[in-house]
Amino acid sequence: MEHFFTGTGQYVASAELMSAVNVAITLEKPLLIKGEPGTGKTLLAQAVADALEEELLVWNVKSTTKAQDGLYVYDVVQRLYDSQFGTGGVDDIARYIKLGKLGEAFRSEKRVVLLIDEIDKADLEFPNDLLWELDRMEFYIPETGETVRARQRPVVIITSNAEKELPDAFLRRCVFHYIEFPDRAQMEQIVRVHFGDLEQNLLTQALEAFYWVRGLRDIEKRPSTSELVDWLRALAAGGVAPERIAREIPFAGVLVKKDKDLRTLRKALG
Repeated sequence: MEHFFTGTGQYVASAELMSAVNVAITLEKPLLIKGEPGTGKTLLAQAVADALEEELLVWNVKSTTKAQDGLYVYDVVQRLYDSQFGTGGVDDIARYIKLGKLGEAFRSEKRVVLLIDEIDKADLEFPNDLLWELDRMEFYIPETGETVRARQRPVVIITSNAEKELPDAFLRRCVFHYIEFPDRAQMEQIVRVHFGDLEQNLLTQALEAFYWVRGLRDIEKRPSTSELVDWLRALAAGGVAPERIAREIPFAGVLVKKDKDLRTLRKALG
């Protein structure tokens, strides 16, 4: 198989993740990515776009998002406003059709990377409502009688936080990958992207403490990669001696964000 994606200088990807991306591109299927917060799900799309030297389009899904929003929106209110105030061209309905992110991806002359971010935030019908468009790479606009077909099939990356189970019919059409939380060796690689000159002993002690905190049994919200990066920045800026890190967990509020978790941490530290 030809390899399209091998990670970037700013994104450390496992061999399994790189393989999943390349399989999805080859099979021309959406890539569905799951994983706990902080595993780089959203950043993956930017990394793929950078590696392929293609434009990234981002469709941020919310609880109120409908599949129609990604295709197009007919601004009937603006058309009514224009007709009331004598603005010309109101008979040209196409003027009031605004493409959504999926529509923009289909219309693009060049292939793009389309990120559908946090698909499980929407209602359960949302994924099913996209089946036709993702399969056929086209949709119909009844207001204008136009069928919009993809000029270049986009690379589609879909993220999910596993808040809801996605429909089986939708899952069958995707290549699936679960991003495991990085082990210490991979996490050190990730950190080095952000802190190339970080003193090694400080990093070693911080990683030891970080994974210890994540392993505490009663922690509800385990710290993620972004918290670790912020914590390292605080430790370096504060001039904290490495030997203090595991013993005291300085700046603990950067790592854990819940009252209960702070109490659990303090109790564990004695």
